[in-house]
Amino acid sequence: MTGGARRIGQAIALALAEAGANLLLHYNRSASDAEETAARAADLGADVRLVGADLSDPEAAAGIVAGAGDLSPVQILVNSAAMFPDDTLLDMTSEQWERTLGVNLRGPVFLTQAFANALPEEAEGAVVNVTDWRVQRPYPEHFSYTVAKGALNAFTEAAANSLAPRIRVNGVALGAMLPPPGRDSAYLQELAQEIPLQRVGGTEPVASAVLFLIRNHFATGEIVRVDGGAHLR
Repeated sequence: MTGGARRIGQAIALALAEAGANLLLHYNRSASDAEETAARAADLGADVRLVGADLSDPEAAAGIVAGAGDLSPVQILVNSAAMFPDDTLLDMTSEQWERTLGVNLRGPVFLTQAFANALPEEAEGAVVNVTDWRVQRPYPEHFSYTVAKGALNAFTEAAANSLAPRIRVNGVALGAMLPPPGRDSAYLQELAQEIPLQRVGGTEPVASAVLFLIRNHFATGEIVRVDGGAHLR
């Protein structure tokens, strides 16, 4: 899985380990966090391999899948890595655009391609993309992120159709789960007042939703909202 070193990615990785999966754990700059997550997953019984890569690099996907080594064949892919830059349509630079789409969209697309090509013909696989419910109500101040996640939703459905019946592709669209970098819990508590469930999610609901989509063998092309009902308002 990508972006598994900390925060929501770490919670998904540990839930997979607890469920009995071995892990190919990708990270970019969070090497020490990745090592801590790997140690915790190993304590849960998982065999773990770490692979560092910058998903904005077009060549990264093939190297990540190849890093599985003796854990192959990889049968589950969770695309969790993301960037959440502050930008608008009026001030965004081409460099920021390329990097955000590289991490949030191109990375998942070509990782899914590499995953599908590496999966033995007799095996079945599952892909889960982590996205954001707010693509329905776009963030004006996170323009490149919103466009990338919206395209990731479209990719989820297109890939589910292209890779069926052997590989299922689904997504989880998150709401207010954890404070973004640079914000504290008070920021989320303020957001919670606008959510029907009147609370923020934390990491457990995300991990549960990912496991559900991996285990449910009759679900593909679905994007499950885990947002406390925020989309209702």
